Amino acid sequence: MPGQFQLSVDTLCQEAEKLQALGIGGVMLFGLPAEKDDTGSDSYQQQGIIQQAVRAVRRAAPELLVTTDVCFCEYTSHGHCGVVNEKTGRQDVDNDATLELLGKQAVSHAQAGSELIAPSGMIDGMVGAIRTSLDAAGFSHLPIMSYAAKYASAFYGPFRDAVESAPQFGDRRAYQMDPAAGAAQALREVELDIAEGADIVMVKPALAYLDIIRRVAERFPETPLAAYNVSGEYSMVKAAAAHGWVDEQAIVLESLLSIRRAGATIILTYWAADVARWLA
Repeated sequence: MPGQFQLSVDTLCQEAEKLQALGIGGVMLFGLPAEKDDTGSDSYQQQGIIQQAVRAVRRAAPELLVTTDVCFCEYTSHGHCGVVNEKTGRQDVDNDATLELLGKQAVSHAQAGSELIAPSGMIDGMVGAIRTSLDAAGFSHLPIMSYAAKYASAFYGPFRDAVESAPQFGDRRAYQMDPAAGAAQALREVELDIAEGADIVMVKPALAYLDIIRRVAERFPETPLAAYNVSGEYSMVKAAAAHGWVDEQAIVLESLLSIRRAGATIILTYWAADVARWLA
């Protein structure tokens, strides 16, 4: 992912200050611990890497909205988005055990100063479990942005390489959406998350699922809709631009306009800083 880096907390603060100066609305933080284990325990420690990062960014760039990704794939040794239940013989994710730890992780993020909690694993019941945990811990005011229609996509490859989170076995289709699934399933997933308390819903990836963004926007017009312009979409354009095959600025702006036109009211993209500079 050209131009994207794993950042230590001190260099993250420097980057946050630059983004704040550019007028970027906010950042989403992903943690990559020094050591991983079967339950991703660093993700919910008070001195975990993401908790340290949140506190540091809040001090360095107080005008930035700090959003935290709530999941386990970056923290687990097996690369899955939850606790693996090996007793079944299938090495599948234990949904209920994962929900308990998701709540614990979300509360630790809130205590560190996260302003928007973004659960990304597509674990059944995750929004309700996180909402309950946050409310019980005194964070009923804290909003949740759910990865409500997240596909088990091939477009995540560059990100998984960057954060060393590729699954060590199987894939994530047991808990994320099959790209071949019909649009009705995405609408059901979004509806369930809204019913559980999601304040914002997200479709991911963006460009390959513009039809889903449009359908969600039309079906749930009162709920803010985010779209994630993911690593594969980013890296393909970067590679083509490096070879002189496309005009990077023109193709990026056109792509982001298409996401907005489809109905997204929030766009998460690795090009945010570049776009801010271009538009300035």
